[in-house]
Amino acid sequence: MMRKTSLILLGVAAGAALTLLATQPRMILIGARAQAAAADTYRQLNLFGDVFERVRADYVEKPDDAKLIENAINGMLSGLDPHSSYMDAKSYRDMQVQTRGEFGGLGIEVTMEDGLIKVVAPIDDTPAAKAGILANDLITKLDDEQVQGMTLNQAVEKMRGPVNTKIKLTIMRKGVDKPIEVTLTRDIIHVRSVRWHVEGDDVGYIRITQFNEQTTEGLRKAVSEITAKVPDDKLKGYILDLRNNPGGLLDQAISVADAFLEKGEIVSTRGRNPEETQRFNARPGDLIKHKPLIVLINGGSASASEIVAGALQDHKRATLIGTRSFGKGSVQTIIPLGPGNGALRLTTARYFTPSGRSIQAQGIAPDIEVLQDVPEELKAKTDSKGEASLRGHLKAEGKELGGSQSYVPPDPKNDKALIMADDLLRGLQVNSAFPPNPKAPVPN
Repeated sequence: MMRKTSLILLGVAAGAALTLLATQPRMILIGARAQAAAADTYRQLNLFGDVFERVRADYVEKPDDAKLIENAINGMLSGLDPHSSYMDAKSYRDMQVQTRGEFGGLGIEVTMEDGLIKVVAPIDDTPAAKAGILANDLITKLDDEQVQGMTLNQAVEKMRGPVNTKIKLTIMRKGVDKPIEVTLTRDIIHVRSVRWHVEGDDVGYIRITQFNEQTTEGLRKAVSEITAKVPDDKLKGYILDLRNNPGGLLDQAISVADAFLEKGEIVSTRGRNPEETQRFNARPGDLIKHKPLIVLINGGSASASEIVAGALQDHKRATLIGTRSFGKGSVQTIIPLGPGNGALRLTTARYFTPSGRSIQAQGIAPDIEVLQDVPEELKAKTDSKGEASLRGHLKAEGKELGGSQSYVPPDPKNDKALIMADDLLRGLQVNSAFPPNPKAPVPN
């Protein structure tokens, strides 16, 4: 429907320009320019047709026509930005399964960087996490086949497969001289996107690992179980852990932020045309009944997690602790292309926080920066450059800011950000950023 509407509008615009040719000389130039641009576009399309036919006729081996077209589409989209891509029918089905919260594979969130597969974050309690795969690892080979030259979709497809089958990953890790080889056994990945427990006996801890269709329901269940265990007069507050959360569904990010807000804007998305701007507002009702809230973020917190963190920070509903987030502030719209043709993942807009801050290539700065003590063997990977380091990324509206430390100690006793959050909620530490001051400026 969207594509037909666009075509109609273009047709109307062209017709209006041609109508004015007879009465306004200035419009003759505009019409001439439009015709010249259209003619140039058709010449380029003819060039593509000529190349396509030459490859079909003269390539050393008979090529697969469908594969040629798919590769051409992938080339066009990968040249736009790191997050636009084409999904064939199977990849599209897999994506739909993943957003539902269950899929088969290794349990690893990845992106493409310099022709290699870069790990955004392993998913908790999956083969990838159990094997020690880390954020920012670069996967160079899959079963000894070079990743260089593969598209992101092709690499992901190769990593997925039947349950209980094995795949060998060759990994480059900053600070480690030799490639690391890891053999993983594929499994059904049940993505439990929300986990929770009670810290001590008086602080509710909720971790969201990604935003899928079950996330808001999981959040409500977490709060319900925490309040059932801890009397209201004893509960000091909540910690919402969004560290190394790579993002997910926009509607889930909005509903999670809405769960803690009584009113006001949560996020706006702005596309190429002003009329495409959308604003999403909170509805009355605070799930945790105005209890103090601290949000943990780091260099692996991206996209949907940045929307939640930015909204709660702008509304002074929560204090953010940790390090600057990833800076992935663009919207990808999934556009089905008809039966058997897969879908288009196309960047269509940018995110903005309620105060009008752009997340893109800038990220969200915490109210209180806390750096972790990193083991010597991992010190080379304590900093993540974030979205601003990705080739072809959308430019920031203003100064671009890099990412930050993404390490989270496996033992909570060594987790300095978590310890500070606990201490602030219990009154064992004092900081001017907690509770949030409505008059204080937002960190940038």
